[in-house]
Amino acid sequence: MACGNGKEQEQDPRIDGIAASIRVVPDFPKKGIMFQDITTLLLNPKAFKNTVDLFVERYLGKDITVVAGIEARGFIFGPPIALAIGAKFIPLRKPRKLPGEVISEKYDLEYGSDCLEMHVGAVQPGDRALVVDDLIATGGTLCAAINLLERAGAEVVECACVIELPELKGREKLNGKPLYILIKSS
Repeated sequence: MACGNGKEQEQDPRIDGIAASIRVVPDFPKKGIMFQDITTLLLNPKAFKNTVDLFVERYLGKDITVVAGIEARGFIFGPPIALAIGAKFIPLRKPRKLPGEVISEKYDLEYGSDCLEMHVGAVQPGDRALVVDDLIATGGTLCAAINLLERAGAEVVECACVIELPELKGREKLNGKPLYILIKSS
């Protein structure tokens, strides 16, 4: 199901094209999961460009100084958005992937826990941050990213994802932090 977060987006034909380019893979990575595969979106240059353009149009001129991309698919969408709006890009990585001193944030998963890390000093107090990922499901990863950035002194302005799985209620875990999505998966 294609959607946006405003009437202008609902009318935007680019969203339908983006939604049509995402493949749904049943029972991956385990039985009962309907996996939203963005690799097919990346194979469609027009849909990929439209995805990035919709985010850029939303954030251009909003004084965002940091785009933080969550490993791994946030690394696909975050850098072109950051370049287009004149912000720095910060990778939020899984443990032991960044050299040097890092700050970390643990978070719970359905089946255990995980952790996000970023370099100490990557964010300065007063930075205005946008958190980017491909999808929000339970909200745990986005919450960890928000906490990590805010602990470092940034103001998280909004989170942006291509896809939302609303039945998993991840949006509710964001404690009112704005979330912008292009597609709600039905």
